[in-house]
Amino acid sequence: QVQLVESGGGLVQPGGSLRLSCAASAVIFSVLDMGWYRQGPGKQRELVAIITTLGRTNYDDSVKGRFTISRDNAKKMVYLQMNSLKPEDTAVYYCWGTGNLWGQGTQVTVSS
Repeated sequence: QVQLVESGGGLVQPGGSLRLSCAASAVIFSVLDMGWYRQGPGKQRELVAIITTLGRTNYDDSVKGRFTISRDNAKKMVYLQMNSLKPEDTAVYYCWGTGNLWGQGTQVTVSS
């Protein structure tokens, strides 16, 4: 059974940066499209960024130019570098993988 485990969340001031990491236990990680979703207070879960098996990326308009998704197939890791964070980025961030794979989530709070 494939497991996804996120880390790297926390409290950061507006304008700050955080890097989220997602470790996958998949035997063949490279065949999985991977992504990050988030769910803010009182909001539905939404797609933040996705990276395909070929390394193609796509971002929600709200994070374009601020967030960067990347992957390391050898380490079976996915990352989300978040810069210029805003209070509206506050949410639980979930790692996602092809086949409806989900991590447990990591809290990101942007506040002064």
